[in-house]
Amino acid sequence: MPSTVSRVQRTAPPTEPAALATEPPAGERTRPARASVALVAALLGFTVITVDVSAVNIALPGIRADLHGGMTGLQWVVDAYTLMFAALMISAGALADRAGARRAYAWGTGLFALASLACALAPDIGTLIAARVAQGAAAAVVMPASLALIRQAYDDARRRARAIALWTVGGSVAMAAGPVLGGVLSETVGWRAVFLLNLPVGALILLLLARVAPSPRRPSPLDLPGQLTAVLALAGLAYAVIEGGHAGWTDPGVLAAAAVAVAAAVGFRAAERRHPAPMVPLSLLRRREVGVSLAVGFAVNAGFYGVVFLLGLYCQQLLGMSGIATGLMFVPLAALITSTNLVSAPLADRVGRRAVIVTGQLILSGAMFALLPLGAGTPVWLILVLLVPTGIGGALAVPALTALLIDAVPAHRAGTASGLLNSLRQTGGALSVAVFGALIASGEGFAVTGMREGLVVVGVLLAGTAGLSWRLLAGGAGR
Repeated sequence: MPSTVSRVQRTAPPTEPAALATEPPAGERTRPARASVALVAALLGFTVITVDVSAVNIALPGIRADLHGGMTGLQWVVDAYTLMFAALMISAGALADRAGARRAYAWGTGLFALASLACALAPDIGTLIAARVAQGAAAAVVMPASLALIRQAYDDARRRARAIALWTVGGSVAMAAGPVLGGVLSETVGWRAVFLLNLPVGALILLLLARVAPSPRRPSPLDLPGQLTAVLALAGLAYAVIEGGHAGWTDPGVLAAAAVAVAAAVGFRAAERRHPAPMVPLSLLRRREVGVSLAVGFAVNAGFYGVVFLLGLYCQQLLGMSGIATGLMFVPLAALITSTNLVSAPLADRVGRRAVIVTGQLILSGAMFALLPLGAGTPVWLILVLLVPTGIGGALAVPALTALLIDAVPAHRAGTASGLLNSLRQTGGALSVAVFGALIASGEGFAVTGMREGLVVVGVLLAGTAGLSWRLLAGGAGR
């Protein structure tokens, strides 16, 4: 699900990193013209990294045909980007603080453009995956720096809230446009054009940044041991899940990757306990509202991004639809998500966050089971109808759980908590792609039985986190 803002005037946005929580020096004000330029630059960056996720999903069949990569390779094309994005998101805000928002944003944009060029020129699947790793690292810098840029540009709280709202709407529009754009480019020019499109956008962002006021630098310690162990843990876990589904769970490489993931997770906990400025203070995780928010965010993204990955391949490989037609399938879903986001916060004010969070998960859980009848002969109109609860469920839960998380932590930890939530959400999506990809792989075809097994697994996961939310948020915690 794309990130959304809940009650913008009262809480931090869900993707707000640590860099956004800091105040500009006293008296620092930006002229309206410069502020608008900064907003456009920030909006373009958020849009391009969001489009890249959804557009690439539709381009996967073309990539497979051209580079001769199997299902494992396609999973890594998606997850290499998502995992680096997730792992580096937690501490990327510190880089924006140390280097200054404008400089960090320029670095991230430049790296993203160069990595996109490498993706477009990739001669084989291995090179493409390596370039996607670089793209994910760059996106992790762009996301928090773009928000820090808005924070710097708008001193007035009301104007800043409106700017952040526009920023998040851009993400929703990008989510809708991405599949269509990916389908059109893949069908008419080729899948490489999906990545080449990032180059002129990156150049435009850099030109706009030349008109943005320089950003102040602030001392901000980097937690390198925590960051390295986080990357190792996520990469090891993803490798074990992806390769285990193809090579077997007792394969030596799979077992070694699982061992690395466990050892790195233990090392991460030890590093966070000892570091003077940990990127994830363990005290935050002891609060039940924080734990519930992270678990729900993980499960919701596992459901949503798992379905997006599945349907992109299902429509093209099993139903024989074109890339353009497949992309258009996601437009009603994105519109439904955007409209449901708008009603989530007022509804939570009326009936309580606990009820909204639980209801959203149950709807999304039901959506997984509603998709079980999909097969080779399912008409398109029925697929669109069955996707309705998928759009409503997650979009209903995410704004409420984000507000719950932000209100549960001290103000100076809001950015850290938001970064952690978004990292867990990205991880949920990455692991869901890994699991679904392993289950649907069937030679060169598409295993409907595996798709249904994956839907049941995620449906049960969402039902479980709904029950956890109902129990742990009782007694006023979920208001």
